[in-house]
Formats: sequence, C-alpha cells, structure tokens
Amino acid sequence: MKIAVFGGSFDPPHIGHEEIIEEALKKLDIETLFIIPTFLNPFKETSFAPSLKRYEWLKKLTQSYPKTKVLKYEIEQNRQVSTIETIKHLIKTYDYDIDKIYLIIGADNLSTLTKWKNYKELEKLVQFVIATRDDIKIPKHLQKLNIHANISSTKLREQIKKEYLPKSIADEVMEYYIKEENG
Repeated sequence: MKIAVFGGSFDPPHIGHEEIIEEALKKLDIETLFIIPTFLNPFKETSFAPSLKRYEWLKKLTQSYPKTKVLKYEIEQNRQVSTIETIKHLIKTYDYDIDKIYLIIGADNLSTLTKWKNYKELEKLVQFVIATRDDIKIPKHLQKLNIHANISSTKLREQIKKEYLPKSIADEVMEYYIKEENG
C-alpha cells in the first residue's frame, strides 16, 4: 500500500490545504491520504482554534474526497508530537501493508526541515513531496505539488475572508474566528 501523510496545524483549514488534498489525490499513486492535525505544532507555542475543532473542520472538509482519512493520533497524545513519531505510529499500525510513504510539506518548511526531530531517520522512511508556496525554490530532486492558492493560516487569521475558506466549512470557520476575535 502506498500512502501520503499531510499534517499541520490547519488553524484554520483554507483553500490552499484543500488544493493540496486535491492535487495529492490526483498526482500521487496512493491508496490513502492521511490528514493529521496537530495537537500543537512542535515549532509553535500556541494554537488559536482547539485541536478537536480543527479536526472536526477537516473531517467535514474531506468527507467528499475519496481515499482521505483524518486521524486524531497527534490530538490524542495531548502534547506536541514530532513527525517522525507519527510516521512510526503509521508504520506500526499498518506495517504489513505500507510499501511507500509520501510526506507532504509546504515549501515554507524547507528551510527548517533538517531541524525536525530525527530528520535523517525520517528522510529514510518517507519520500518528501513539496507543496509550492510563495515562489519558494524547490530543489529539482524533490517531487512537488503545484499549488496556486496563495494563502496561509496566519494571514487568514489576521483578516478572515470567506473566499479563502473551503465552501464546506466557510460559514463555521468564519463564525468561530469572528466570535473569538470579538471575545
């Protein structure tokens, strides 16, 4: 079985995330795309929306995409979880079945990738697939997904706009962040 893993904060999930899901399903020869929201990103100190809320949004967002499975694994650990730990969990859970693991990351992560916990070991376990972003150059030896949505969750939280949110969750996400902003 060939799988892809797409993890992140998804705080909030936006049209760029949805485009990555669509492109991964089109371009990668996989049986399953695992989407794994973090409890808390290992490189961040806080998140805005609670992890279970982000999980619920992703479940709703992906319900019309075959071959996707949103996992609560990192949320259930109730702590920051490194990517290598999640990959090892998937290998242990599906070990008799996994032939190849694609790990989808945004191009904005390339500059810090070697700082990820046990990077060398991770590099042996997965094939990195890079989602393009902000005209960041991607080394030729790395596979890429061409993403055209130019948005980040950080920019979106600064000015929440419905057109940057997937239609299936736009109203819910707008309502949540507007309510939080107005305290």
